[in-house]
This record gives sequence, structure tokens and C-alpha cells, in this order.
Amino acid sequence: MALDYSFGQPDLLRQALTHRSFGSPNNERFEFVGDSILNYTVARMLYDAFPKLTEGELSRLRANLVNQNTLAEIAQQLKLGDDLFLGEGELKSGGFNRPSILADALEATFAAVSFDADFARAEQVVRRLFAERIATIDLTKQAKDAKTRLQEALQARHLALPKYRILAQTGEAHEQWFKVECDLGELAIETTGEGGSRRAAEQQAAEVALERLAARYPQGKK
Repeated sequence: MALDYSFGQPDLLRQALTHRSFGSPNNERFEFVGDSILNYTVARMLYDAFPKLTEGELSRLRANLVNQNTLAEIAQQLKLGDDLFLGEGELKSGGFNRPSILADALEATFAAVSFDADFARAEQVVRRLFAERIATIDLTKQAKDAKTRLQEALQARHLALPKYRILAQTGEAHEQWFKVECDLGELAIETTGEGGSRRAAEQQAAEVALERLAARYPQGKK
């Protein structure tokens, strides 16, 4: 796993990568601590990077950075799924690729680093993983979420609002996965999004719809 950190106590990393389906000890309590480390570190990074933003604006930026989809993406880049300890059922159902499991394991790993070293070292790991994402934030897009921007873009062209439909929903209550369709009826544009919540899936579908809409109406043409 390309974490850029060497554990003095490898058992801590093993526990961070152990899903409850595998047995005990597992990473559930580690995740609790790791979530706090992540939220503080990203909050501080945003606070320093955007001194003119309000508390509400900073909160929205942080929510976009520490959500399940982003964490799962980072975990995949680290190939974290290759090292997970999963029960037989999760292995058969592809749990090593499930965003909720990957996200939880990543947060648990932050806690494991803090237990192995200290908070400052865990913060350093988080900063390295999120530095580029924060440096490339486009405030014109982040100010409003994708669903809001899509609605406003359609209203500006006097077009009907999008319709969202759930195409698939799997998993138990604590680990659900949604696939949602965004339908811009009169434009014959249909896009899909996936996520660990209906809202996350809708936001992804709306983001793709915005790209399609921009291609249909280049340079703001109506």
C-alpha cells in the first residue's frame, strides 16, 4: 500500500484494514478516531487556503472532500483494497471494491498512524493525500452543488427541471449503494451516477448532465 509511512507496529495497520465481517479486532473503533483526524486536517487546510470564505462555504468544501466517494477513490489509488481482511461473504460479493468499506478502511488507517506515531504524523499523511485536491479546487463550481447548478442552467434556458430516478439500490442500511438516473427529458439527455447515498449518486449524475449540457450549448449559447 503506497501510504508513504512505515509502521513500527504492523498489527495496528492490520486492524485498520480488517472489516468486521472478518472478525475481531476490526477497524470500527479506529474509523471513529480516523474520521476526526481527517475532518480536522482538511478543515485546517481549507481554512489556510481560502482565508476569505465563510464558515458555511468552508463546510461545503470540506463535505465535498471527505465524502465516501472521494475517500474510496483515494483508497483505490493507494490499492488499499488489495490488503483488506474481509469475511468470506464480503469477498464473494466484491467487498474489496465497495466504496463504504474502502472509505472506512482509509479513515481507520489514519487512526492507526496516529496510534503508531502521533497526531502530527497522521495529519501529515492526510495532508499529502489531499494537497492536490485542495490546490485544484475551482470555487466557481464548489460554491453550489451540481444539482443546484444544473437546475439553474436549465431555468436560464427556460427548460424543464431534471427528473431523478433510482435505477438500483443494494446493500444493508449501513452500507447501501445507489445508482441513479438524471433525465433531462426534452433534451433527450440521460446520465447516471453512483454513490453510497441517493444524494451522492444524484450529484454525480447531475455533474455529468452539466457537462453534456455545456457541450450542447457551448459558450453559454441558449
